[in-house]
Amino acid sequence: MAIRPIIRFPDPRLRQKAELIVDINDEIRALAADLTETMHAAPGIGITAPHIGVMRRLVVIQLEGDVKPHISVNPEIVSSSAEMIRHMEGSVSMPGVNDEIERHARVRVRYRSLDNVEHEEAAEGLMAVCFQHEIDQLNGIFWIDRLSKLKRDRLIKRFDKLQRTRA
Repeated sequence: MAIRPIIRFPDPRLRQKAELIVDINDEIRALAADLTETMHAAPGIGITAPHIGVMRRLVVIQLEGDVKPHISVNPEIVSSSAEMIRHMEGSVSMPGVNDEIERHARVRVRYRSLDNVEHEEAAEGLMAVCFQHEIDQLNGIFWIDRLSKLKRDRLIKRFDKLQRTRA
């Protein structure tokens, strides 16, 4: 296991679609372990392989209080509620800034586990938000793309200023 460098906004890889994982092997399991360790170090509650520059469809989510991380290979949303909720979101690739995003309150997600078993599960609230956020990332949709142009531009300026003060 290793903490890997996280790519930062505006890296173009954050807007690329990740490739399906065909073979769940030791390399993918090692990647999942590295992602988990990297997410904890960031710190964050969700991370995808593209966040570390690996363009594969792998997600790790671990909410506060979860005993172990939730690892999803090739996750996809199969249904979502009409009801929407708003939640503060951010990204390990854009640390220090966040904004409120509107998402579906409930989703059904299909994915494979690291032992290559297909699962389908319902998620609501923060877990539903995390699934949508991370699956967006796998599809090349960076979270700020869900903001209005005005809010997105303000957030990018805030992030740029933050980066200059940290340098």
